[in-house]
Amino acid sequence: MASTKKDIRALTKEQLRNFFVKEGEKAFRGNQVYEWLWSKSAHTFEDMTNLSKETRQMLEKNFVINHIQVDTMQRSSDGTVKNAVRLHDGLIVESVLIPTGTRTTACVSSQVGCSLDCKFCATARLKRMRNLNPDEIYDQVVAIDKESRLYFNRPLSNIVFMGMGEPLMNYNNVIKAIDKITSKEGLGMSPKRIVVSTSGVPKMIKRMADDAVKFNLAVSLHSAIDEVRTEIMPFNETFPLKELKEALEYWYEKTKSKITYEYVVWDGINDSQKDIDALVQFCKYVPCKVNIIEYNPIDDGQFQQAKNKVIDNYIHHLEKNRIVVNVRRSRGKDIDAACGQLANKS
Repeated sequence: MASTKKDIRALTKEQLRNFFVKEGEKAFRGNQVYEWLWSKSAHTFEDMTNLSKETRQMLEKNFVINHIQVDTMQRSSDGTVKNAVRLHDGLIVESVLIPTGTRTTACVSSQVGCSLDCKFCATARLKRMRNLNPDEIYDQVVAIDKESRLYFNRPLSNIVFMGMGEPLMNYNNVIKAIDKITSKEGLGMSPKRIVVSTSGVPKMIKRMADDAVKFNLAVSLHSAIDEVRTEIMPFNETFPLKELKEALEYWYEKTKSKITYEYVVWDGINDSQKDIDALVQFCKYVPCKVNIIEYNPIDDGQFQQAKNKVIDNYIHHLEKNRIVVNVRRSRGKDIDAACGQLANKS
């Protein structure tokens, strides 16, 4: 049963210091506890060995640490690691460690389920149960950093918010988690090594620009034609491409940060010359690059990977227009850890 005690990680350092003063202790104890919670990722108050037994008991009486547990871990034949992460209330999300020759990337979740309704994505079929708290997002990164050190002998180098959920529909908690991840009192990672991927929520993209965030932005585009995009991503009716374009122009004007478009090409859906021309035109609005992503089927047959000659045609026209394009091969397909496959099958 979930505890009624407050999660101590919801407190700021200042609030922790004030708590100790109120309890007749020295304020610096708050600093010590804060360090245990964040840079040392303590799971229990017992771990806090530089505090007296009485102080630890007093913390135990007043607070909990709702730490995540890695429920099951699967390793793919290509080295990818998928974690099914159990939250304090028993709900499960998934996160993924993707290794390459030079880096290890954490793909983290921001919601239990998803707020949006993309037809090609397994996660979208799970209804959104709740947003993740900042500490639950942070914990996923810490767990993957440990696995990166254990299996690949190096610390985590990059983070992408491309797991379960739409990060911009959990904006405040995602921003708080990134603040902790990039803080010297947290994991001290560079924001330039973090990508937040959105399906495109215009007003929230503008808000990020106003908040002068330092991380990178990726947009799951998949079509630059409204009718096609609405067919595969029904929420596009609410946030049409015209509004998305304006938001991205605003983002670039404010941040001078190039945008990445994530783009899957499907057989018979967005594989015509008209689709290619529309993407090329959309790419001219703001400086960008395109990642063409290999599709990972989710069992229903409606969506099938386009033929190689179509992908080559996309690449040819993008490059001809001096648009940077990369083809991303999927990782972890054999354990349902690839893009669009996270569905808590475990």
